[in-house]
Amino acid sequence: MAKPKIPRREVPVGFADVGAAERKYVMQVLDSQRLSYGPFTQRFEREFANAHGCKHAVMCNSGTSALRVSVAAARERFGWKDGDEVLVPAVTFVATSNVLLQQNLKPVFVDVDPLTYNIDPHEVEKHITKRTRGIMPVHLCGLPCEMDPLMKLKEEHNLAMIEDSCETMFAKYKGKPVGSFGEFSCFSTYVAHILVTGVGGLALTSDDELAVMLRSLCNHGRDGIYLSIDDDDNAKGKKLELIMKKRFSFIRLGYSFRATEMEGALACGQFERRNGILAKRKENAEMLTAGLRDLSDVLQLPTVPPDRDHVFMFYPLVLKDQNGKYKRDELTLFLEEAGIETRYLLPLINQPIYKKLFGELEKQYPVAANLNHNAFYVGCHQHLGKADIQHVIDALHAFFSK
Repeated sequence: MAKPKIPRREVPVGFADVGAAERKYVMQVLDSQRLSYGPFTQRFEREFANAHGCKHAVMCNSGTSALRVSVAAARERFGWKDGDEVLVPAVTFVATSNVLLQQNLKPVFVDVDPLTYNIDPHEVEKHITKRTRGIMPVHLCGLPCEMDPLMKLKEEHNLAMIEDSCETMFAKYKGKPVGSFGEFSCFSTYVAHILVTGVGGLALTSDDELAVMLRSLCNHGRDGIYLSIDDDDNAKGKKLELIMKKRFSFIRLGYSFRATEMEGALACGQFERRNGILAKRKENAEMLTAGLRDLSDVLQLPTVPPDRDHVFMFYPLVLKDQNGKYKRDELTLFLEEAGIETRYLLPLINQPIYKKLFGELEKQYPVAANLNHNAFYVGCHQHLGKADIQHVIDALHAFFSK
């Protein structure tokens, strides 16, 4: 039977919310005629690191780049070899495991929790081998992972940890902020994320040596004595001479992953407005949950465990229908035709390139397989008003009305 038609209303999954502070700071950058790493980026690094319980933040051009330099730094610090294994969730954005493959490491997939969609701590230990060197928990959708058992396994098996927190900022697990658990943590400020700079990311650490290593890796592997044009400002005599000699000294194979001062300016403005951004996202998510609760027999709504908070980078949904009456792709097409943008919930192990590399994996990961075929998300960002959220609620009710 044909589904009822509803009026179209545009509800995107993300939005570039550029406010007055961002515009002001960008104009200050342009007036300063300095586009390279400078005071706005430095300020944002300090404030962001402090908000996440870390000593250092290194801003770079993407969350993927943050992951890549963190893996490279882990290889160097901990002596990882080609073929060493790192545990990753079987549901995440492809960058999480791509950065391992690109550095000749082996991602070992772990199934996820059916309610939170994060890596399942109870599934982790069965995948640990003599070649396991690290674990990359991903705080998906805006919700922190269950960190206590993961930290226990980290210590028991002497694993390094890189937190992939590209989708989750400012959230806490048992009062401790995401990003403060592992040796490294990585965040993204890409469009449609929580703080938006267009492109951008951060790698965080509380280890002084690792911080220098991360910044070096983002700057072509340059010697840590000169990583910014400010590093020689107050140097004199022998110290200046040494810096001059090492300005073009490269001590490791690095990358060109630097962000510009423009992204730093945007980031500072976004950071100042973070409380309002988070509050509106949570308000929209609460309205969605209240409006969709009567559909809980066919839709699994987000779970927020009492020991952590959810900052809702987006609003995940899972089709629960098991008798075949409804199909996820029919549902998302219906929503898209009503103007409601959707995305699949980060399928990984069934991606064409991963099938080519690893074969058919879904039978080994039943929770991930279910999400791959039945999960999706819609937007709940701060640009959406009550009428937008109500449109999503009405459209979902209309789909299931027949």
